[in-house]
Amino acid sequence: MLRLVFAVLTLGLFLLSPGQADAQQSGQVYLQIEAKPTEAEARYRAEAWTALFDDVNGFVLTSGWHVIALGPFERADAVARLDSLKRENLIPRDSFVNDAASYRARFWPPEGNAPPAAISEETATAPETPPEPAPQPTQPDETPEEARASEELLTQQERELIQIALEWFGFYDSAIDGAFGRGTRASMTAWQEANGFEATGVLTTLQRGTLVANFQSEQAALGLETVTEPEAGVEVILPTALVAFDHYEPPFVHFTAKDGSDDLRITLISLPGDQAALYALYDTLQTLTIMPTTGPRERGERSFTLRGESGTIISQAYAELSRGLVKGWIVTWNPAADLPMDRILPAVEASFRPVGDRALDPGIVPMDGATKAGLLAGLEVRKPRLSASGFFVDGAGRVLTHAAAVAQCARVTLDTTTEASVTFTDPTTGIALLTPASPVAPPATAEFQLAPDRIGAEIAVAGYSYGEVLPAPVLTFGTLAAAEGLQGEQGLKRLALTALPGDAGGPVVDNTGAVLGLLLPATDDPARILPDGVSFAATGPAIATALAAQGVTLAQSARQGALPPEDLARQTARMTVLVSCWD
Repeated sequence: MLRLVFAVLTLGLFLLSPGQADAQQSGQVYLQIEAKPTEAEARYRAEAWTALFDDVNGFVLTSGWHVIALGPFERADAVARLDSLKRENLIPRDSFVNDAASYRARFWPPEGNAPPAAISEETATAPETPPEPAPQPTQPDETPEEARASEELLTQQERELIQIALEWFGFYDSAIDGAFGRGTRASMTAWQEANGFEATGVLTTLQRGTLVANFQSEQAALGLETVTEPEAGVEVILPTALVAFDHYEPPFVHFTAKDGSDDLRITLISLPGDQAALYALYDTLQTLTIMPTTGPRERGERSFTLRGESGTIISQAYAELSRGLVKGWIVTWNPAADLPMDRILPAVEASFRPVGDRALDPGIVPMDGATKAGLLAGLEVRKPRLSASGFFVDGAGRVLTHAAAVAQCARVTLDTTTEASVTFTDPTTGIALLTPASPVAPPATAEFQLAPDRIGAEIAVAGYSYGEVLPAPVLTFGTLAAAEGLQGEQGLKRLALTALPGDAGGPVVDNTGAVLGLLLPATDDPARILPDGVSFAATGPAIATALAAQGVTLAQSARQGALPPEDLARQTARMTVLVSCWD
C-alpha cells in the first residue's frame, strides 16, 4: 500500500499539464505532504501532523483518495516553505505544491474551515459513500543499478537521515556518518525484507522515501523535539506531544504528562558537585518511590545508570559527572499505558548532552529550609515500614537486632543501602541475626561484658531514635534497675531509661563502652501499661548462648575506665546500624 501511495504522490509531479501549471501561477496553493486511501487513515495521520504544524488540512480528491496538506499560501511563500521544510527534513521529500484544483470536501480540521477557492459549491459536500478509487498509475521501481545511481545524488544530510531512520526502526546501530558501508547495507537489506521489498541492500528512490516519510510521521506524532534548558545547562530530545514543562525544583526540572495522568514523567537533573555528589545522587535516587528496587544498576567513576521495574511503574535514570557538574535524566512510565517507550527512551538516551558550564540555580524558585537540606525536591521518598537499630557483632558484618523489627519484611537493609537477610531468630531472647548480601567492613564490632551486673550503674543505649531523620545514632542515658524481669525472668535486664521505638535493637553499654545487652521493644499488651522510663534488654549471656548454637562467638570486653560522654557516643556510633524493614 505504501508503495502505491508514494507512486501516486510522485507521479503527481509529472502529470500536470502545461495549462494546469499556468493556472497555478495565481491564487492560493497548498503543500501536499501525504495521501491515504481511507478517511480513517487520513484522519489519524492528520492528527499526528497537527502536533507539528498548525495549518494542517485534509481534503478528498476526485479519485476518492484523501490528502493532507499545509496551507493555504501564496505561491511564492509556498515554494519557499517547501524548500525550507525539506531542508529541515520535516516533511517527506516528495511533498509538492498543489493548486487545490482536484481537492473536494474537507475532512480536516474536524471543525472545518471555509473550503479552498478551487472547490465549487456543488462539490463542497462529500458524498455519503465515497466513490471507488480510480485505478492509479504505478511508477516502475528502479533497478539496483538505477538505485545506486540515484543514491549517488544524495547529499550528506540525506544519507545521514536514512541511517537515522533505519536506527529509529531498529535496523541500524552504528555511527551516523552518511557512509553506506557493510553495516548500513545490511541494515537496508533487513529493512527491505521486513517491508516486503526485494532484499538488494540498495534502497530505491521509492523505498528511501517510504522509510524517511514513516520515520518523520512517527516523530511528528510524538512531537520529538530538541529541548534546551538553559537554566539547567541540558539539551535533550523530548516527546513534546506527550509531556510539557511543569516546574523547576532544584536540582530537578520536571516535565509531566500533558493529559494530566501519571503515565509518563521526565525529570532532568542538574547540580554542581564532585564524585561524592554523583555517588550521593546514585544512592538517593534508589530511595525514591519512582525507582522500584528490582532492576539492573551500575555505577562507574564518572557516571551511573539505574533501572527499576515493578508491575505499576518503570523508571530509568542516567547521570554523569563533567567539569564539576552532575547532569542527567529520569524517565518514568506506567507499563500498562500504551506508550511507544521503545521510541521515546532511545531518543532521550541518544540525544542527552550537557551544554554550557552551569547547573540549575537553587534560587530559581523559593525553597524552605527542609527542601534546601535535601536532594529530593518534589520527589516522594520511599519510606520503610519500620525502622529499628542494630549493631555489628563480628568482622563479617553480621548485625544483631530485635526479631520484631525484621518479621514479615519483603526486604531488609542496613544503613538504607546494604541488603541483608535474616539468618537466625530466637523467640526466647527476642533477637535476630542479619547477614549482609554484599561484603561489609564494620568500623567497629561489639565487645560484650559478661561479668555480673552492678545494680544502679549508669548505662546508655545507642540507637536510631528518629529513624532515617538523623545521620547518626542517638545516645540515651539511664541506669541498670535490675538484673531480671519484673517477675524474676532470667535473661532480661530492667533499665530505668526512656527509649523511643527506633532505639529498640540497639546496644546497651556501660560507661566503658562494653555491651551489656540488646534493647528490646516496649510491650504492646493493652491490658498492662508500664510507667514511663521502664525498658528491658536481652542480657549478654543469654545472647551468647543463643548465638553459640549458630557458630557465632561473641568477643568479650577487657575495657576499664569510664569514657567521657562524647567519646562514648563516638565509640557506640561506630558499631550501631540503622535497620530498615521494607514492604
